[in-house]
Amino acid sequence: MAYRELVTRPVLNWSFVALAARTPVAMAPLALVFLVRERPGGYTLGAVLAAAYVVGEVVGAVALGARLNSARARPHLALGLAVGAAAFAALGCAASAHPVLLGALAVVAGGAPAAAPGGLRALLTSLLPERLGTQALSMDAILTYAVWTASPALATGLALGVHPALPLLLAAALAACAAAGLWALPAGWDADESDREGASMLRTLAAAWPVYVTGAAALSLLALAELVLPALLEQRGIAVGWAGPVLAGYSVAAAVGAFLYGLRRWPGSLGTQSLVLLLAVIACVAGAAVLPGLALIAGAMLLAGLFQSGVQVARNLSLRDALPQSALAAGYSMLYAAVGLGYATSATLSGVIQNATSPSTAVLGGAGFALLLTLAVWVGERRSAATRRRATRADQTVATVFGAAASGATASGAADAGAADAGEAAPGVAGRAVSGPGAEGGAGGG
Repeated sequence: MAYRELVTRPVLNWSFVALAARTPVAMAPLALVFLVRERPGGYTLGAVLAAAYVVGEVVGAVALGARLNSARARPHLALGLAVGAAAFAALGCAASAHPVLLGALAVVAGGAPAAAPGGLRALLTSLLPERLGTQALSMDAILTYAVWTASPALATGLALGVHPALPLLLAAALAACAAAGLWALPAGWDADESDREGASMLRTLAAAWPVYVTGAAALSLLALAELVLPALLEQRGIAVGWAGPVLAGYSVAAAVGAFLYGLRRWPGSLGTQSLVLLLAVIACVAGAAVLPGLALIAGAMLLAGLFQSGVQVARNLSLRDALPQSALAAGYSMLYAAVGLGYATSATLSGVIQNATSPSTAVLGGAGFALLLTLAVWVGERRSAATRRRATRADQTVATVFGAAASGATASGAADAGAADAGEAAPGVAGRAVSGPGAEGGAGGG
């Protein structure tokens, strides 16, 4: 099994660093809500702080990820994680501070380490041969879903059972550990900037836009699952407490799906796989909105999680194929930003729709939004494929013309050479013809 080849010391070190770096991200939104919930208007303030954190992530991923130096990534990533750790610690120690200060700290906590997800993913693929790329990214997805399964429960237990500030203080400690753990990993990875063939980083990253839109569509569905599911269960007359187990099952199914995806090669191109799996997730989420009963809703969500992880791994592989090595870490950061944007957009859309209609309609509206993004990706990829085919035909035509011209030039050169050879031989032949008969005639005449 190819997964066995991942069990090496560098990959294990990477796993511990990634675990320490991602757990604060997964805990942060809920931890911020619990931090201020006992203040007047606490839940509203908590939602605003969580939104500020996500905005910081999106801006930081775009601004910092594109500036990541592949050869010297370690100090860049470590500094970001260290600043994030300080911001988390300040939030935990300043729960009663002015909301503006808390919002600023939340932006810094989200933005400063935002290059770490992309940088760590690029570092992981550099540690392994290319043939293990699918298994490496599948393992990455398994770790991600494991973190997202455990982190909400961890944040809730610490905040309600011990102290509201403890989840953020734990996030600070873990981010600091991740920064220190980077020194157990390589300083960076090999990447030659000439592989972009003179194109700017922005233009290179923009060429992979279908992958980013696919990521946004996939996470918009996750936002529906997390934020609207409790209200949907209540609408069906099901105890809201079942939302936690259903979402945990979703994450477990996603981890299983990531593992299964890495076991073998699947038919179709990576783009086709992403689109088919994404359509399956949309169908499952929409089904959960209309199906009656807890068992059917839970089954639809389990299937959605199973397919969702396949989308995640396929889009990461697609991004690796679409971008040169020197732009890969920045591309992963852009994908991270697009994912956060998709989550935030879907959360806002579902909240607006819920104010006007039922939770099931909100889920269907969010699924429709994801479907529109998916159709945009399909149209964009078809146009890109057509452009590539035209470019290929043009190159073949040019090659044919130049080949014919070269053949003509060769033939012409050969003819000229033959004529030259004939011209050089003619005087000798003529001389022999004149001198031969003339001499013979002269002798005969004599």
